[in-house]
Amino acid sequence: MAGSYEAMWEKLNLDLEAHAGLLEVLGKFYGDIYLSQDKRLRGMEYLDFVLSEIHGLRIKELQEAKAQGRKVVGTFCVFVPEELVYAADAIQVGLCAGAEAGFDKAEKILPRNTCALIKSFVGFKLSRLCPFFESCDLIVGETTCDGKKKAYEIFADYAPVYVMEIPQMKHACDRDLWKAEVLRFKEAVEKLTGRTITAESLKKAVRLINDRRRVLQRLNRLRAAEPTPISGRDVLLVNQVSFYDDPARFTQKISELCDELEQKIARGEGVADGAQRVMLSGCPMAIPNWKLPYIIESSGAVVVGEESCVGTRNTRDLVDESPDTLDALLDALVDRYMRIDCACFTPNQERLDHIVAMARELKVKGVIHYGLSFCQPYGIESFKVEKALRQAGIPMLTIETDYSMEDVEQLKTRVEAFVEMIR
Repeated sequence: MAGSYEAMWEKLNLDLEAHAGLLEVLGKFYGDIYLSQDKRLRGMEYLDFVLSEIHGLRIKELQEAKAQGRKVVGTFCVFVPEELVYAADAIQVGLCAGAEAGFDKAEKILPRNTCALIKSFVGFKLSRLCPFFESCDLIVGETTCDGKKKAYEIFADYAPVYVMEIPQMKHACDRDLWKAEVLRFKEAVEKLTGRTITAESLKKAVRLINDRRRVLQRLNRLRAAEPTPISGRDVLLVNQVSFYDDPARFTQKISELCDELEQKIARGEGVADGAQRVMLSGCPMAIPNWKLPYIIESSGAVVVGEESCVGTRNTRDLVDESPDTLDALLDALVDRYMRIDCACFTPNQERLDHIVAMARELKVKGVIHYGLSFCQPYGIESFKVEKALRQAGIPMLTIETDYSMEDVEQLKTRVEAFVEMIR
């Protein structure tokens, strides 16, 4: 890939030598974790292609769109209403935050005990390793935690940053706050793009993003079959790629993958015979954060669901498509995003109820709650999650880790013991 894109990367001011090293390491990592799997679906070849070209062809597409006058908006969180971005004929992409790259530079301006996700996005930018960052006309942050909130203040010195305020509770006044933020963001997107969002353009964008959610909902329904027809690693990859890929193309390709899954289920074929069904819950996993799912699925278990922002929290709820006026569509947008049950909310009974219901629906033997080191919202809330699951008779293992590989053997020992216990 490198040869054909070096001129583009150089124009984007990437550190070409460091970037080449990063791609080499990630290519080997991807091969070990994904391409080594048995009984893999043919439809996953598209995802393999996307990953192989994620810093190449996809960036080329973004650059071509920018040359035609379209804007690119980068985000870190599922709270940013991408329907507004697409309604203004812009493009929204998720940003790199799943690897240790650039931590040395990040730690010069951030405390060392900052969570890995925050250090990652700062490190990628300061190290000039991510062409997505360099392609963005605007980067949208949000106040889902104090660490991100304060990091964006520093990050604004290095990139064009816009921050949305996320309510911390769900009273009527909090919805009013959120609606004001959605309207403020709409104005910012219109100013950025020079386009006015209309009822027609927003309705079209709502349908576009809802269609992507629908195909991911279908995928989740199919993976719940017994025996499990697809690995948790592969579904995590699908969810991760959904943040980068063109929405319409992605929806079509995952629909084809689901067709293949249906055929596999009809034949009674599974991907992990005899493996214990478990569910992942907790912090999001950005590309290339595949460590824990790989450990789990190498320890006699298979992941059949993710209660995560890179999982059902992002796909569970649709925006109501029935309104025809702009005001009513905006209200539908506000209501849909207010149903997100991020750990930033207090109290957060919705999330506890969703976890228990999901574990029961998927008939899992246990739940593995994943928290990034120094992530206070999910780390503290894991106490209440474990209590709710215990009352439902469902075992839970709490894992706290970061992006390094130093604790792989220790984690594997703990996961293997958990799997043996639930067996």
